[in-house]
Amino acid sequence: MKRYRYIFIPLLLCGFLLAGCDKYLEITPKGKRLLSTVADYDQWLNDESLVLGLAQPTNLFNYFADNVDYPNVPTPAVLSSDLVYTWDEQFSTDINVAPLFWGEHYAKINAFNTVIVGIDDAIAGTNSQKRSLKAEALLGRALEYFYLVNEYGKPYDSTTAATDLSVPWVTSNDVSQTVPPRSTVAAVYDQLISDLNAAIPDLPADNSTNRFRGSKSAAYSVLARIYFYARNYSAARTNAELAIQQSKATMIDFNGAGPASDRLSIHPDVLYGRMVIANATPTLELMRSFAANDLRVRKLYRSTDGYAFTTRGATIYYPGLVTPVFTYANTGTSLQEMKLIIAECAVRSNDLSTALQQLDDIRKNRFATATYVRFQSTDQEAVLQEVLKERSHELPFNGLRWFDMRRLDKENRMDTVHRYNALGGIVATLAPHSNRYTLQIPVQVLSFNPGMPQNP
Repeated sequence: MKRYRYIFIPLLLCGFLLAGCDKYLEITPKGKRLLSTVADYDQWLNDESLVLGLAQPTNLFNYFADNVDYPNVPTPAVLSSDLVYTWDEQFSTDINVAPLFWGEHYAKINAFNTVIVGIDDAIAGTNSQKRSLKAEALLGRALEYFYLVNEYGKPYDSTTAATDLSVPWVTSNDVSQTVPPRSTVAAVYDQLISDLNAAIPDLPADNSTNRFRGSKSAAYSVLARIYFYARNYSAARTNAELAIQQSKATMIDFNGAGPASDRLSIHPDVLYGRMVIANATPTLELMRSFAANDLRVRKLYRSTDGYAFTTRGATIYYPGLVTPVFTYANTGTSLQEMKLIIAECAVRSNDLSTALQQLDDIRKNRFATATYVRFQSTDQEAVLQEVLKERSHELPFNGLRWFDMRRLDKENRMDTVHRYNALGGIVATLAPHSNRYTLQIPVQVLSFNPGMPQNP
């Protein structure tokens, strides 16, 4: 990929928010070229850093979730992975390193802001092309802010969102500007919804040749995800349906040959792609919850205990070792995520027939055809539990499980989660409604912004 950089843009460190200190600004450009043409900005959106997914390369963010096991976690925790896994208050106290998660998101936001604030002055292009690229940048920025508001803001609660603090809303790529104060959760959500609705008319109708780039379907899918985690299930369903209607995406049938390539950008089930190497160690509880005829187990997981699931750490989610075309996990949006959103939203409104149909649309592509039996029930809670279980099977390690835990915790559906060392001793505990469901502002950020309020 071509990689362009503004000479004055900080590269993948603390992003905009730590701009008060030169040691956080790596100002040597990767390519000594200023963005001037519409083609330059178009290539900017192909930058590798923008298509890599959450907490790349292997999505350390998964370590927050209750479906990840780490038998050899040391006591006390030392590495960032140890500290994330045990829900520590901070993942590094070294102010000379970029803050985990926060820095990655704001670096990408800075890159998207570069397009948003600069594209109107670009040369050698049409106004339609400029509007389309600005719309793509608004979409990309919205996805990054979705992560930030769900990491550093409290789980969405319509009764408190207007006062719950979230993250600073940065719209400039000028690192000399004063850092804005923390916005509220409601303000960020409202801005994301406004930006995406404004972007949709100018987005391309189809991104099937490169699903890392934006499209109308991609924007509707991100809107569906935003509404879903705001627990606005009616709006989430509407936008998920629009995402599917506007897309050419199709499910991958695990009974068949699968994609011809490991290139996530052209996998047919991707709506808005973000790429990480698929790699995690699942809990025995997760693995034991799969049915014996579920094809995902042997296509996506490698086991050294004969798939008996009796030994911690013996099974790993590493599709690259067993089905290389699935080497990369998608932390962006997918057709199956939209179907699961529709299913859950439908069952919550007691539309069980729709929920069951969406569930079947996924499961018939994941179970051996000869032994597949469609799930049926007239019990609303039973259908909801089945949808939630299917969600945990279909979207296990793409960064969403932690957000699901936060959402379900607001509904008193989360039990206490424990972390265990190799001997089975408890080394960390996450209680229902714990403050640890919301990440603390990194100390690196506070060191340069001492007036910024900290989370509990």
